[in-house]
Amino acid sequence: MMRKVSKPSTGTSDSNSAAEQKQHFSATTSGPSAVNNKKDKKASTGSFSMPDPPRPKMVTVKFDQNKPKPTAKKTKPIQADLDVSKEFSRCREEGARRLDLSNSSISHLPSSVHNLSHLSEFYLYSNKLVTLPPEIGSLVNLHTLGLSENSLTSLPDTLDKLERLRVLDLRHNKLCEIPPVVYRIPSLTTLFLRFNRIRTVDDRLRNLKSLTSLSLRENKIRELPSGIGELVNLMTLDVANNHLEQLPDEIGKCVHLQTVHLQHNELVSLPSSIGNLTALVTLGLRYNRLTEIPPSLNQCTLLLEFNVEGNQISQLPEGLLSSLSSLSSLTLSRNNFCSYPIGGPSQFTNVQSINLEHNRVDKIPYGIFSRARYLTKLNMKDNALTSLPLDIGSWTNMVELNLSTNQLTKIPDDISCLSSLEVLKLSNNMLKKIPSSIGNLRKLHTLDLEENRLEGLPPEIGFLKELETLTVQSNQLSALPRAIGHLKNLTYLSVGENNLGYLPEEIGTLESLESLYINDNPMLHNLPFELALCTCLQIMSIENCPLSQIPPEIVQGGPSLVIQYLKLQGPYRSM
Repeated sequence: MMRKVSKPSTGTSDSNSAAEQKQHFSATTSGPSAVNNKKDKKASTGSFSMPDPPRPKMVTVKFDQNKPKPTAKKTKPIQADLDVSKEFSRCREEGARRLDLSNSSISHLPSSVHNLSHLSEFYLYSNKLVTLPPEIGSLVNLHTLGLSENSLTSLPDTLDKLERLRVLDLRHNKLCEIPPVVYRIPSLTTLFLRFNRIRTVDDRLRNLKSLTSLSLRENKIRELPSGIGELVNLMTLDVANNHLEQLPDEIGKCVHLQTVHLQHNELVSLPSSIGNLTALVTLGLRYNRLTEIPPSLNQCTLLLEFNVEGNQISQLPEGLLSSLSSLSSLTLSRNNFCSYPIGGPSQFTNVQSINLEHNRVDKIPYGIFSRARYLTKLNMKDNALTSLPLDIGSWTNMVELNLSTNQLTKIPDDISCLSSLEVLKLSNNMLKKIPSSIGNLRKLHTLDLEENRLEGLPPEIGFLKELETLTVQSNQLSALPRAIGHLKNLTYLSVGENNLGYLPEEIGTLESLESLYINDNPMLHNLPFELALCTCLQIMSIENCPLSQIPPEIVQGGPSLVIQYLKLQGPYRSM
């Protein structure tokens, strides 16, 4: 249970007894906060809320039922079907070429829609349409028809009379198939069918040779027809979140494709013809069942991002990454890699971010990043690393380094050379000490050392003046260095689940501290009066700390009462 801290009432007398203080704050310390009630490992039932006014407040969010939510560029709403014919008449009289009747609760269109033959754009988003009248085919000048978020199950055959139609948006409807008439509209350049119930795609898709963008995302499609290879102008293909197991070889004929989304399918392999798509910039392959990548992909040299997260890949074709010379982001997380990809330092020449999280890599090869002059983010969390390479000091451009959940027993002194480092995560390893050279990381704002075997922190940690978050929960610390008081920008400090016997008085100089977790320190019998000087403190956890040198009725009253007690009993009562 987490509770917010509010400042003590300015009207409280210095001579108030502890019992009076407890009575005064009972309304705010005896129950869970309406704001912070999330269960968190670092939060506990000992966390607190400093007093609000005597009457307890429940914080709720209410919407004014009399005020409709504002909508962008929306005029007075149409009254369901009643005004549609009037809107058609007005549109015809004004000669408007664009008509937007979105969000108007329309359940059917009147046959008078045939009078709108001058329209070029017609938007009916977010209505209640189940079908369209045959007269829609009279809108011969229409080039954009927006029907997203309705309940359409079919389209009238007359739609093929719209020979100028270029954009057809059918997202979020109830189509179980691509309506046959769609295959007879060769003028289409953009076809959106996302989030329907489509199971099959007919080979007549080949008729839509003008298509440049096709979205079939979030349907139930198991295969694509070979006719897709006839869509030679296609630049964007989105079939993510379906049930595809294979791609047709003919996909390689769509040589103008720049963006292909295949993530969240059931692909077990990719055709070698995918290498013909040399214009590819984005290729989404996350969360499939791939065990390998075809070597031919090395021809797709314009790829900016290579992301195969959540597959079953154990190695990449040798030299693949070296060929992808434009690559800036590499994500191989959640696969079966036991080692770095084969290809040497040239693989990472232009890469800015590498994510190998959740694999079985046991070693970062020496010199592997010797040419990675742009590398700023490396995520090796949840692997099998037992040591770091001797040249770690050469990673001078690194900004974020995540080595959590490995088997590291030592951090090299050369970590100090990573002068650009802002985030360092070393949680859940086997570290017994942190080198004093860590004090040279002057840009560091996040340091996570949770769940190691640390018995102490070096005093040089006080040089990390930019540090905002320090987590040393679940270690073997018996004390904190006095230099911790120099961390003026620290907002979050977690030292729970250790063996702390005291907190240094210097903790009172942490003027920015908002969250303090000291829970589960069985040797902690007292708190310094200076803790009351942390005026920004909002959340504090003292659960399972004996605090035997503070009156038990104060401790039982919760952390807010403890802070008030420290202030009134210490030398800082007038501050």
